[in-house]
Amino acid sequence: MKYDFTTILDRYGKDALAVDALGQGWAPGKPREGFDPIPMWVADMNFPTAPSVTRAMTERIAHPCFGYFDPREEYFDAIIRWQTARNGVVGLEKKHIGYENGVLGGVLSALGTFCSRGDSVLLNSPVYMGFMGSLTNAGYRIVESPLVLDENNVWRLDLADMEKKIVENRIHAALFCSPHNPTGRVWERWEIEAVMELYRKHDVYVVSDEIWSDIILSGNKHIPTQSVSEDARMRTVAQYATTKTFSLAGLVGSYHIIYNDRLRDRVEKESSLSHYNNMNVLSMYALIGGYSDEGAEWVDELCSVLTENIDYAMDYIHTHFKGVKAARPQGTYMIFLDCKEWLEAHGKTLPELVKMGHDVGVAWQDGTGHGGTTHIRLNVALPLARVKEAFGRMDEFVFNGVGD
Repeated sequence: MKYDFTTILDRYGKDALAVDALGQGWAPGKPREGFDPIPMWVADMNFPTAPSVTRAMTERIAHPCFGYFDPREEYFDAIIRWQTARNGVVGLEKKHIGYENGVLGGVLSALGTFCSRGDSVLLNSPVYMGFMGSLTNAGYRIVESPLVLDENNVWRLDLADMEKKIVENRIHAALFCSPHNPTGRVWERWEIEAVMELYRKHDVYVVSDEIWSDIILSGNKHIPTQSVSEDARMRTVAQYATTKTFSLAGLVGSYHIIYNDRLRDRVEKESSLSHYNNMNVLSMYALIGGYSDEGAEWVDELCSVLTENIDYAMDYIHTHFKGVKAARPQGTYMIFLDCKEWLEAHGKTLPELVKMGHDVGVAWQDGTGHGGTTHIRLNVALPLARVKEAFGRMDEFVFNGVGD
């Protein structure tokens, strides 16, 4: 490996919720004495970011003035090159790209142009809890269409159920998550074509959250939602960011791609109403540094490392944790553990199981907020040595140990 994915970072006191928030009630509990915490809950990575990112920021910081500014042409050029090279996007221009402080804000800006408060919005469950909270707070009614596991343990869209929910609830707005969080599913082209044809049929406008589109595990390929048909191109607002790709959530910054001129004007108007949806100069340079040839090389190595981590974790779950199931993620670095059979066999509740992990430093996340009543969401974006240590603790102290 050319880049560093093995150093175990000390993140204490470095503005990291992953470790500094432990024990604060809404975050995983602190471990008992003798165990250090292994952060596996909040969806950021425990790797140093790409050197091209920090170098671009450092070079900008060398000039000690940070006044008002307009986005540089290099910013838009970097996005166009990245989307063309990584995702095969054709025809992307500067005018199609707009800034958003974050994907959640971008989702709400788009929905604000699609429908009115109180309207129903279709989501596929399990659902990233940030969507649940933000849509509910904004006054939308969430209608869920559950994903289903097929005979090969692969999460699939239930198109019949989706159409039923659309018709019954008179839905004209949907949030599509691609790749899907928290299941890690990377949709195939035929699946996206089918769901977008369904949305065309019922005149449903779409916000496509593609924030995870760079974190694709070996053997899979991200297909942009807007690329599957001309109609999909014109009825979809796509949301992207560097925050997951390069672990830059603390810098803030994302962007949308909208090809439909009328829709883009309305979304940008909605986004502007807070008078606070403005780019940070350092996040601009972080994107330029990340969306470079060196950044692409770093992402390729990252995905290889994450594939190895997922392979190790899935094999360990299958061979060591009786009663625990998980569909293999195809993207992201999250695993959605279903512990239903283990809980029933051991007479435990999900909160009790979650605490058993916290007690020995496995800082994983209760999956209830994502709609998983017997699920735990697990982040494996750590050095492999740390992943192995965490699974060893799960084995010895949780699923097969003294916690019984």
